[in-house]
Amino acid sequence: MRYGYVSNGLADHRIDDALELLAENGYAGVALTLDHVHFDPLAPRLRARAARLRLRLESLGLACVVETGARFVLDPRRKHFPTLVSDGRERRVDLLCRAVDVAAELGAPVVSLWSGTAPDNVEGAWDLLLEGVDRVLRHADRAGVTLAFEPEPGMLIDTMASFDELRTCVDSPQLKLTLDVGHLHCQGETPIESVVAAWSDLLVNVHIEDMRRGVHEHLMFGEGEVDFRPIIAALAAAGYDGGLYVELSRHSHVGPTAARQAFEFLNPLLRERPNRPSDA
Repeated sequence: MRYGYVSNGLADHRIDDALELLAENGYAGVALTLDHVHFDPLAPRLRARAARLRLRLESLGLACVVETGARFVLDPRRKHFPTLVSDGRERRVDLLCRAVDVAAELGAPVVSLWSGTAPDNVEGAWDLLLEGVDRVLRHADRAGVTLAFEPEPGMLIDTMASFDELRTCVDSPQLKLTLDVGHLHCQGETPIESVVAAWSDLLVNVHIEDMRRGVHEHLMFGEGEVDFRPIIAALAAAGYDGGLYVELSRHSHVGPTAARQAFEFLNPLLRERPNRPSDA
């Protein structure tokens, strides 16, 4: 188990500078958000750019997963649009397949995704979701990349219950889980350590930040209500060996300070685990 940082929290930095900053602060991984700042998934020479970035990651000793939650990467006027269940969904499917290609070139084992919200004027949103996920899963299977689905407040798949329903409809070992600690607390899916234990067999990606009950706002550690010590212990007990990626997507204006403070808060919790195995 290792700490990493979601790159959307360093949106005011060039990618090379952001990666160097993370390595300097002790992070061992980055969750790379595909956007116009750090890695544009729609720009030419996709694979060549990814191959170059892979060399940079390797030189800094940073593991990587790929995130697809950039707010305006497809539509400059509507956040997170189009989705897998909206008009224009072909563009979202194409983006997710591009993300799989980037991950394969980077050597990143996981691409994280979500459903998006279902507009009121779209019928059959569930069927549209299943069809889109199936297409991306088939592409991921060919590339040897795992898809990690994230339940997100306000979206069609928003809770662990709705993710469970999705899993019953999708027959693929390539579909796993991104768990966001703050989202669970926000929606009252607690105790979080019980959720970790229940879903540990599918868990391949974790986002971590502080949050308050009922308010979907990513906060610096100590500014919300989450008790992180039992959560870290539960992840260790479950044998989770992936990344815990700090997601402070609204902190780019204080990126260097936020990254340092987050690591200083979390690192003692990881180090105090008794009889912990060597981390990757």
